[in-house]
Amino acid sequence: MPDFCHLHCHTQFSLLDGASDITTMMEKAASDGQKAVALTDHGNMFGAFKFVREAKKAGVKPIIGCEFYLVEDRHKKSFLKSKGEKDRRYHQLLLAKNEIVYQNISKMCSIGFIEGLYSKFPRIDKEIIQKYSEGVIATSCCLGAEIPQLILHGKVEEAEKQLKWWVDIFGEDYYIELQRHKGLENIDGIGRSQEDINQTLLQFAKKHNVKVIATNDSHYVEEEDWQPHDILLCVNTGSLLEETKRFKFPSSDFFFKTKKEMERAFSDVPEALENTIEIADKVDLLKLER
Repeated sequence: MPDFCHLHCHTQFSLLDGASDITTMMEKAASDGQKAVALTDHGNMFGAFKFVREAKKAGVKPIIGCEFYLVEDRHKKSFLKSKGEKDRRYHQLLLAKNEIVYQNISKMCSIGFIEGLYSKFPRIDKEIIQKYSEGVIATSCCLGAEIPQLILHGKVEEAEKQLKWWVDIFGEDYYIELQRHKGLENIDGIGRSQEDINQTLLQFAKKHNVKVIATNDSHYVEEEDWQPHDILLCVNTGSLLEETKRFKFPSSDFFFKTKKEMERAFSDVPEALENTIEIADKVDLLKLER
């Protein structure tokens, strides 16, 4: 069986969006024989110290990162609704190779809050990413990211153009991320599935010699935790469970899967599993203490 570790994980520090208890997640990772786990909460790194502490207890290597909110211009605020402006945010996953890079990613988080905060979202832009890119590992991220969104809406040439930008900046530390979740067969009702996007991403990977990684967008530890997580989303959006047109996840598939479960999902691209270990091996063991 190919080895694997989770590199896309949200904890309770993804406020009102993640429901994974860090201690429980680490215990599951250890019992499953996973050598490393990454912390990639939305827009912040509030859980970093607890994450490192609990990983050490469980004998698991902690990888610290963040799933940032990426915008074209972090200084632009879309307060003038009368102009019809919309705040277009993409998700972007970045991981730290060592403690110096951890400090740089922390700076990006702080800049997101100090300079880029709009509504409840701490936002950064590509200017900041370029400035603090040294030693950072980046991925094409999830469906909410720029490249997958461009592919989803038929803008394949623009998606490839953006991919080249990331590869130029990060080189061999840029990876194409593949995810396979149930319930994403007809995204936004436009007739394209998550797997359609994956196939285009695989074509990009082959054409531009970019390695792929397999991830699961983990928001809770066990599959049965999807119901409490759904309630959490209702609190987040001020919605009721019985509302049909509210924000919700498309299935119960967004949990912290075992290595066997990930192997079944990605049996056709085993290198995507193995490459998660390549990333883990690139990362120094962090010793954050307080």
